[in-house]
Amino acid sequence: MKLKCMVIDDEPPAVRLMQNFIERTQNLEFVGGYTDSVEAVQIIKQNPPDVLFLDIQMPDLDGMQLSKMVPPETKIVFSTAYKEYAFDSYDVSAIDYLLKPISYAKFLKAVQKCVDWYEMKLASETPSPAPAVSTPANSDNFFIKSDSLLVRIDTSEILYICALKDYVRFVFDSGRKPIISLMTMKNLEQMLPADKFVRVSRSYIVAINKIRSVDKNNCIYIGDEVVRVTDVYSDQFKKFIGGC
Repeated sequence: MKLKCMVIDDEPPAVRLMQNFIERTQNLEFVGGYTDSVEAVQIIKQNPPDVLFLDIQMPDLDGMQLSKMVPPETKIVFSTAYKEYAFDSYDVSAIDYLLKPISYAKFLKAVQKCVDWYEMKLASETPSPAPAVSTPANSDNFFIKSDSLLVRIDTSEILYICALKDYVRFVFDSGRKPIISLMTMKNLEQMLPADKFVRVSRSYIVAINKIRSVDKNNCIYIGDEVVRVTDVYSDQFKKFIGGC
């Protein structure tokens, strides 16, 4: 799978940096870089990319405004020099955000989220495999179906789980490669120990003892990820950590 990528940033050096990152990454194709956000909108409507790397702060038309004009099939990765703006990316369903200065390693992590999303989209368009298989609820371990295999999951290894449409992605803190399985977040909640995991948004369940900190914006720092607690789950989360 090769993803078509576009970059929009009002700073030419930033565009060149992202172009360099894209061109040196095997599964990506650079299809254009623009410093004029208004001009870029027309091009996107004619030839929407698979992935758009989009700066938040720009003159005339900023990244948040522009993101609302992008076709839904284009996945957005925001970039910004200011962390407080990065959290706004959750409000427009960006797949990830990158804080400047951007390293190639952080770029690759964002790309992997895009690749995972498109792989799940492709899988959802083909006949669905059998649903995930599990052991009794709240067990310290259970089995799930992934790539036609039954794979054992030890709950002590889980860092967080994120939703990818009809699939979930398990991320571990043990160095184990992430695992993707066809299942719902609701079913997964019933399988996890209720005193060790908490749901913080429609898309994330986190291991409570792996959280490093929670800031004033209700953002959780866990592993290398920043996960925002949404309003719907805020009271539940505060009650949960208040008892820990």
